[in-house]
Amino acid sequence: MPPSIAASADLAVANGGNVADTGRPSLIHPFPHPPQMSTTPSKMMAALWMAGWLSLMLIMAVAGRETTRELNVFQIMEMRSLAGFVLLSPIIYRAGGWKVLKTSRLPQHVGRNLVHYVAQLGWFFALTLIPIGQVVAIEFTMPIWTAVLAASFLSERMTPWKIAAIVLGLVGVIVIVRPSTGEINPGQLIALGAAMGFGVAMALVKSLTRTESALSILFWMLVVQSVAGFIPTLLVWTWPSLYVWAWVGVIAVCGTFSHYCLASAMRYADATIVVPMDFLRVPLTATAGWLLYSERLDAWTVLGAALILFGNLLNLKPASSVPARAR
Repeated sequence: MPPSIAASADLAVANGGNVADTGRPSLIHPFPHPPQMSTTPSKMMAALWMAGWLSLMLIMAVAGRETTRELNVFQIMEMRSLAGFVLLSPIIYRAGGWKVLKTSRLPQHVGRNLVHYVAQLGWFFALTLIPIGQVVAIEFTMPIWTAVLAASFLSERMTPWKIAAIVLGLVGVIVIVRPSTGEINPGQLIALGAAMGFGVAMALVKSLTRTESALSILFWMLVVQSVAGFIPTLLVWTWPSLYVWAWVGVIAVCGTFSHYCLASAMRYADATIVVPMDFLRVPLTATAGWLLYSERLDAWTVLGAALILFGNLLNLKPASSVPARAR
């Protein structure tokens, strides 16, 4: 993760993705108290948007596996970003044109999307090295890393539940990777690094939803990531076959609108409600890997995934309220 982000004392990685208000400018808040965008909280709306996220991410995992048979990861992500602009243009027009994309928080968009870009590169690389279900299982350590970062950079109190969640998450990763066997797959370490990056990006996107629309967040993601990947793509470019072109189109659709779904879900509910809905991605992707690629998850991966998910549930435990003194 870039040092400029990791070193920020105001890094918004609080439990549940809520952003701490320190009352001073930071990477996340350029002004002490940015204006809030009001949206009526609704668990049902958040669940519906997350259903869209789940479906699109499942399809994208399969599409990612298929496209990496021929194309370099840099090229896949660049083509996805450029196609995303085309897909997004009608929505931007209907929303009022380019003026709705103006932002006063460009540094925050750049920081969030560079972290996310690197994490996505790792995610796609991991898909070529280890089973799909294992990639997603390791990815779900993301909330664990957000809790660790919150304690490190925001001086948040570590409750017993948070400590238990972190321990279970780390044990889960060790169970999946099994370093004692001496045969650690690089794909597992890459997936773990990607999960850490996603943890930072998740906190930053939650902060951005306070003042930015989902459309603006998505647009600036495409801008930043297409610029970041332009030169590497030129260096590795090869013309895809017709078969892979079709899968690239699938990635463009899923990659673009899955983030629209996620940002929209975050506007209707806190991350403590949204993130657990994503747990279904573990069994769904494992099933897809089994049906499409005959990938059988061993007992160690299943056990490790269960520990990680259980740790995530513990992390949702509310902090004990301090009883009021008797008068």
